[in-house]
Amino acid sequence: MIDFTSGTVDFNIISPEISLLVVGFVILLISSMKNSSRNSFMLALFGLLLSGYFVVFNQWGHQQSGFFGMITCDNFGMSFKLIFLMVSFITVLLAVRFMNAKGINRPEFYALLLFSTMGMMVMANTTDLIVIFLGLEIMSVPLYVMAGFARRSLESNEAGIKYFFMGAFASGFLLLGIAFIFGASGTTDLRQIVTDYSFIISHSEKYLISGIALLLIGFGFKVGIVPFHSWIPDVYQGAPTPVTAFFSVGPKAAGFAALLRIFSFGFNELPVLITIFWVLAVLTMTVGNVLALRQDNVKRLLAYSSIAHAGYILVAITVGDPISVASAIFYLFAYAMFNFGGFAIVILLETRSGCKSNIGELAGMAKTHPYLAAVLALFMFALAGFPPTIGFIGKFYIFSAAVKSGFIWLTVIGVMNSFVSVYYYLRIVKAAYFDSSDKPFVPVSLTSTITLVLILTIFGTLGLGFFPQRILEFSQAALSIFL
Repeated sequence: MIDFTSGTVDFNIISPEISLLVVGFVILLISSMKNSSRNSFMLALFGLLLSGYFVVFNQWGHQQSGFFGMITCDNFGMSFKLIFLMVSFITVLLAVRFMNAKGINRPEFYALLLFSTMGMMVMANTTDLIVIFLGLEIMSVPLYVMAGFARRSLESNEAGIKYFFMGAFASGFLLLGIAFIFGASGTTDLRQIVTDYSFIISHSEKYLISGIALLLIGFGFKVGIVPFHSWIPDVYQGAPTPVTAFFSVGPKAAGFAALLRIFSFGFNELPVLITIFWVLAVLTMTVGNVLALRQDNVKRLLAYSSIAHAGYILVAITVGDPISVASAIFYLFAYAMFNFGGFAIVILLETRSGCKSNIGELAGMAKTHPYLAAVLALFMFALAGFPPTIGFIGKFYIFSAAVKSGFIWLTVIGVMNSFVSVYYYLRIVKAAYFDSSDKPFVPVSLTSTITLVLILTIFGTLGLGFFPQRILEFSQAALSIFL
């Protein structure tokens, strides 16, 4: 019997999470002071940078365990922590412009964002199912509030309520699944379950498989896998747009971090899981892309697009080897880049007086803002997977890993779905460049924060598309837990 417990109580292991928690509490304490919104914005950026410092300089490359084995500090978790911090940093930059324009720029938003990010980091920093569930709840509760943050908007209220109810159901499935797995194995530590797998499957196979199925249903709701995706379009459309951008990457990445831990490391010896993930990947890619064809609202279109991209990441989980896991990490980083760039343009559209994010409102954009239209086209090409963007590199990395492992038909279906997605992404480009309207295009005004986001995302989308080696090395360095 291998002893996985470590009684070490070393708070350096959770220093990134503690820094976010402390800064979040400070923001709440100063929320009643003058200029608290601006101070909260600066504090949130400081807290994210401080947390990133602890991840990069104190933890990267130092595999350790503590708190009686419930916290596992490894490069896999660190890579996802950096993705979460990057996503949250960009969200803060996007939120200032939008929240001010809508009159809802309140300090508690930034505190909620930091608390949710901390929950994601807890999920990625453990191999214990109970701690994964704890991190998921810390992540989810602030998200319910953020979805309904625009209290005077009926759409935002609806988004908050729908997300709360669906999240509650998902948490119930997860907790019941963990209970079944604990009953079958006597532990919630994935490392112990892997070690005793043969014994567990021979004595409690039905309970273990039931628990795995319930876990998959719960995480399916969280990351938007078909057929557990129905809440995504309404919630994404109704929530404030910076929150929608955060939803589309942050919680999705946290859910996939947990799925990779559990199913590519913990339960990868069950052959039936390959078939299940194969079917789910095909359904998720196809349903997301087909339903996106009919959308006229850019936010709703990007919601269905996010479902399709979850299907591409499921291809990597289906394969389940180290190369595919690295490709999933790479793709999540890439998706964060060009998806946030697209949402930055949507925010510029929505903050104009009397305008929403409908495709028809893009008519005439290329004449009024030629450079902005070119940037929008770049992000749409990246979402569709055109070279030389990082979107093409990400899809190539996933599909090549699938081909090497013999998943030829899955790759063919994935490539066909990418071709389908070209149509609705190019609809947006066509509207910006070639459509005409009776009403002139309402000009947009760039702020320093939106400009910074566009510069970062353009560099990530195009620059890293030409030179992806650093991100590839980063993804491969995260695989120590799987090797």
